[in-house]
Amino acid sequence: MEKTFEIRAAKTSDGARLAEIYEPYVCQTVITFEEEAPSAQEMAHRVVETQKDFPWLVYEENGKVLGYAYAHQMQARAAFQWSAEVSVYLDWNYRGHGAGHALYAQLEKLLKEMGVAQLYAQIAVPNPESIGFHHACGYEDLCLYPHIGYKRNKWCDLAVLVKQLQLPEHPQPRKKI
Repeated sequence: MEKTFEIRAAKTSDGARLAEIYEPYVCQTVITFEEEAPSAQEMAHRVVETQKDFPWLVYEENGKVLGYAYAHQMQARAAFQWSAEVSVYLDWNYRGHGAGHALYAQLEKLLKEMGVAQLYAQIAVPNPESIGFHHACGYEDLCLYPHIGYKRNKWCDLAVLVKQLQLPEHPQPRKKI
């Protein structure tokens, strides 16, 4: 059977699948600093809240959601409106098949159209897979916050990577999607 995929905007009805994808990252790793896996309803709520200002995309193959990526404003104040933090999560058994790259390519295209200038990825380390993925997507190391989080009985560092999409001299207010 030939694989067919699409990248589309997440829907609230995707909440259960998004929670299922995210759960192992929360419960089995330090990749996210969340302590408890969010419910399907919470994930649906996050989709709605995020999509008020930024894209939340899903990667769907043969009718099944296998990953997602989204962005949100880096900081709350208006001066930060041209900077966004990005995240991507894939089904634990579907990593390394190109879905993450496809999601980020589409996400970055939309963010650029919105007028976003800089993207930031914050990654709990050690996490060589995510660091390597982001480097392959054009992100550069910016800084490291040592011992910033404590999860699963150990202190964790946080790496911050950056990618410049555009840097207009006089940016227009960020557009909504």
